[in-house]
Amino acid sequence: MRSYFLLLLVTIGFSTLQAQDKAVNWTANARKIDNKTYEVRIVAEIGNNWHLYSQNAGPDMPAPTVISFNRNPLVLVNGKPKEVGKLITKKEAALDAVVNYYEQRVEFVQVVKLKGKVKTNFTGKVEYTVCNNTRCLPPADYDFTVNIGG
Repeated sequence: MRSYFLLLLVTIGFSTLQAQDKAVNWTANARKIDNKTYEVRIVAEIGNNWHLYSQNAGPDMPAPTVISFNRNPLVLVNGKPKEVGKLITKKEAALDAVVNYYEQRVEFVQVVKLKGKVKTNFTGKVEYTVCNNTRCLPPADYDFTVNIGG
């Protein structure tokens, strides 16, 4: 009986990880927009029936998307990432709150500027939660690295 219970827990854990993988696929890239200035694009491809909360998910929403950048003395970060996608604002009955989220795809665009003619890595992390109409998956992280300069 104990082995059956352990097998059940492992199976549930594995299926949750598989669901997280199918719920959102992340990529990151950078493109030069001016001398020493780059747009870093962090792209979420969101699976069918799932949604990803905005950075401004709503005042009563406990799990907004949070993007943080690792300190790099060669890079100046200009403001907060801009969201590019079709923002959906909806009253969630289960939360009794108005929430902001994206379906299918959203890009988080951060403008950065190099302090000199150098080549470096720009790194950071996205902390996010994805939900569908019946459940939310546990919060997850996406660590990214993009090359800029050179």
